[in-house]
Amino acid sequence: MGASRRRGPYGGVRAAVRAAGAALALALLATGCDDGGTEGKSAAPSPPRSAWNTHPRSIASLGDSITRGFDACSVLEDCPEASWATGTRVDSLARRLLASPQTSSWNYAKTGARMADLPGQMRSAIAQKPQLVTVLLGANDACRANVAAMTPVADFRTDFEGAMRQLRLELPKTQVYVAGVPDLMRLWSEGHKNMIGRQVWKLGSICPSMLHDSESTDEASAARRVQVDQRVREYNAVLKDVCSRDELCRFDDTVHGYGFTGQELSKWDWFHPSQKGQGQLAAMAYRTITAENPAA
Repeated sequence: MGASRRRGPYGGVRAAVRAAGAALALALLATGCDDGGTEGKSAAPSPPRSAWNTHPRSIASLGDSITRGFDACSVLEDCPEASWATGTRVDSLARRLLASPQTSSWNYAKTGARMADLPGQMRSAIAQKPQLVTVLLGANDACRANVAAMTPVADFRTDFEGAMRQLRLELPKTQVYVAGVPDLMRLWSEGHKNMIGRQVWKLGSICPSMLHDSESTDEASAARRVQVDQRVREYNAVLKDVCSRDELCRFDDTVHGYGFTGQELSKWDWFHPSQKGQGQLAAMAYRTITAENPAA
């Protein structure tokens, strides 16, 4: 009785707590439940998402006449040296990013190419195992003899998805920069003010669906241009959608939104980028590729 009084009213509780603590410590030692034990490891953490490399060391560029530098140096000729992607005459993406552009970049674009040609270009790129693939393609899908001949949106999607799937099967860690299709309506709006541009366009070899009868403002001509403009927007929606489902793909719609000026267009056709325009494309691509958190 005296001993129970000396413990006080909570003495039994304290003893019980001490006993429980000792039992728990023994259990922990027996089971190895510490930082290196099994507790907390029943569910393995999800693997981290692949980090975007803001400074890749090699580039393969795919696309059409824009990426080939067509009409940037001389009339009716490719000038890959002036390409926004891999050129050496302009401050290209390759020159901005790579220590050795001549040996670490490849230009597989082809003048006149459409999205249906991307899988073939992608196979060429895969052979080089680049850390970055750039894609600027789609203008020729809209630039057809007439609006009825424009590439259907579903076909455009199928070809782009197929090329991306092919890349992922072979090079799952290669990054992809996808530029939006340029605003063809803007190019018409800027170029049709120039007499030389109008005369060149009358030859009918440059984007007739948009540029045919470029001075006409009648209802039919306006409706035709709106159709081409709408198709370009639909193509860009496809590019954005497909790219958004690939964690190593960045879509850049600033290319479509950029307002090319007369100085940034070829003096021979007033449609393709001049060397200054090619430099602007390179700057846009560089900003998107090197951004830590690009805008959605």
